[in-house]
Amino acid sequence: MSIEQAYDSWASQYDTNQNKTRDLEGVALRAALAEIEFDTCLEIGCGTGKNTEWLVQQARHVTAVDLSGEMLAKAREKVRSDKVSFVQADILADWSFKKETTYDLVSFSLVLEHIENLDPIFEKTSDALLQGGYVYIGELHPFKQYSGSKARFDTDEGIQVVTCFTHHLSDFVQAAKKYGLRLWDVNEYFDDNIRTGLPRILAVVLQKV
Repeated sequence: MSIEQAYDSWASQYDTNQNKTRDLEGVALRAALAEIEFDTCLEIGCGTGKNTEWLVQQARHVTAVDLSGEMLAKAREKVRSDKVSFVQADILADWSFKKETTYDLVSFSLVLEHIENLDPIFEKTSDALLQGGYVYIGELHPFKQYSGSKARFDTDEGIQVVTCFTHHLSDFVQAAKKYGLRLWDVNEYFDDNIRTGLPRILAVVLQKV
């Protein structure tokens, strides 16, 4: 099953399943961007709109992109605003989906774990950003991946595991640096904020300099 097919299948239960990764990443995004002002946002991996709801309250316009048509259908039901444009697109292809010439913010929520080679993504991200603009990345922490955690959901045929790749903090930072994106902030988020266990979410903020 392709990644697109997997998320199409997952869409009907995505918001109702118990999903600590989904919920904690939403917390991470809001915390990471709390002190950053942005007028325009390119949201990559909007899914069912869990972060889009917050982003449209902060920005004049949000371009919300997802690979899955079924996930986007849920997002359109959830977020009814003339400040958002929903677009189905594969970010490995040409970024013709951009609605603005350049953006103040590009966000990635639980997306880059499905991308093997980060370089072309960061190149396109840099091209989409205004000088001084920011990139937010929220991902399942590699430590959690080492322990066996992956994007997965139940189906009638059993558990469906979505294709994932492990990226370390240095992978994000070094790939981004090639395209003028520098580390601005980094944080780790733990289940119930108990910091003696493995962190669940890695949140990285980059800036185009």
